[in-house]
Amino acid sequence: MVTSVNTVAVVGAGTMGQGIVQVFAAAGFKTKLFDIDEKLIHDGMATIQKNLVAAVEKGILSPDQRLQIEKNIILCGALSEVKADLIIEAVIEKLDVKQGLLREIESINASAYAEGRPLAPAGKQKAILVTNTSSLSVTRIAAALNKPERCVGLHFFNPAHRMKLVEVIAGTSTDPELVDQMMELSKKIGKIPVRVKDSPGFIVNRVARHFYVESLKVLEEESCDVPGIDKLLRSAGFRMGPFELMDLIGVDTNFSVTESLYQAFYPDPKFMPSKLQQQLIDAGHLGRKTGKGFYDYAKN
Repeated sequence: MVTSVNTVAVVGAGTMGQGIVQVFAAAGFKTKLFDIDEKLIHDGMATIQKNLVAAVEKGILSPDQRLQIEKNIILCGALSEVKADLIIEAVIEKLDVKQGLLREIESINASAYAEGRPLAPAGKQKAILVTNTSSLSVTRIAAALNKPERCVGLHFFNPAHRMKLVEVIAGTSTDPELVDQMMELSKKIGKIPVRVKDSPGFIVNRVARHFYVESLKVLEEESCDVPGIDKLLRSAGFRMGPFELMDLIGVDTNFSVTESLYQAFYPDPKFMPSKLQQQLIDAGHLGRKTGKGFYDYAKN
């Protein structure tokens, strides 16, 4: 069953959620933003506005385009307001959290799947439920739903408003027509979609994991320090060093993905999480979002 996508909602106002909202709003979709933390909603909107101002200053957007994008964004004060044709979860990389959230969203959207629309026939789930998981099984996430065929994976990359790649992932029960639709929708919002199988870490995170894991091992062995490793890898052609990138993504988020792959591969030592990352998380030093991670941003 193909649903015409006119309205979008994103649950999770962190770095990834902010970027996804900006992408859809810029593509002309009325896009809702919700987070259980009200402060994060407003902080997220402030970051989006900052991004748009920078785009105007660089000549990428006109002032009128910026205002229209902002008008396309609707802030929600409660999860019950999260009703749309396409709903994307962009929350913590924990299976139970994602399953529980999508179950609630499914229930909310089971009868009225978008504001201003007539009620859907009993038992007909028309809203498309999307997980932005970067490493968890879409099949397992969707298994908690009444209509797992309406759930699909769209893995955006950070920062979502700038990175072009999107991994499109079908769970075992996902309607094949829905996957085709997400491929086309991704192109419509200016992304380059790649259809991938539902396997741990998919393609990019599985391959890129060693960019982080091996760099952390080098640091643990005291072969080089954080700035030195970043500098060397930038000189090799990477746009950012691994520690700069972990701070941007979030040390906790990066750690969760590594931990997920480690467990998914029955634990495979090559994906073993780093104690150095765990120590930073325990200290609350999560990167740019907290002002300190591998680098101290308060000094900048």
